[in-house]
Amino acid sequence: MSDRGILIVVSAPSGCGKTSVLARLMQMRTTLHFSVSATTRKPREGEKDGIHYMFITRDVFEWMIRENAFLEYAEYVGNYYGTPRAAVEQQLRSGQDVYLDIEVNGAMQVKSKCPDALTVFLMPPSMEELERRLTFRGTEAPEVVQKRLREAERECSQRDKYDYIVVNDEIDRAAEEISRLIDETRARLSAGTV
Repeated sequence: MSDRGILIVVSAPSGCGKTSVLARLMQMRTTLHFSVSATTRKPREGEKDGIHYMFITRDVFEWMIRENAFLEYAEYVGNYYGTPRAAVEQQLRSGQDVYLDIEVNGAMQVKSKCPDALTVFLMPPSMEELERRLTFRGTEAPEVVQKRLREAERECSQRDKYDYIVVNDEIDRAAEEISRLIDETRARLSAGTV
């Protein structure tokens, strides 16, 4: 059995509840490590640098791109987002499971580089529910919400590129399903059937 950790990649449209599902999943699996992404967007109210994201300038981000310091990166709705490579690789080598919360293009970059990664697309129960969640959040102007909904439709159309699709109709149920998928992936990797 390999002592290497499992890389878990979860993508979902903005407002689908990834953060809530992750919080529940981390309560269930205390050895799961969340990889903090870097971004050039401004922090939302309550977000802390180094905990929710590493908030960096566009110049620093572009320097890191040139230095090949990201496992994946993308520009999304006018801002860069990326996964710093070194920290993820070190955690996997030390046997920790690592959870990446990234968008579709980034997930496909990771899947091509890390074929053993478990990829999960988290779906909203419906587009109407997603619009309600985005509007209720109240962090963006109506035109930004509409842009996010259009992007969500595009992202959802790519869900079949993932190993699994999980509907976030209820946070505990969705987290339990992802936890089960992690166990199944570990069993397959241990048996050498992946």
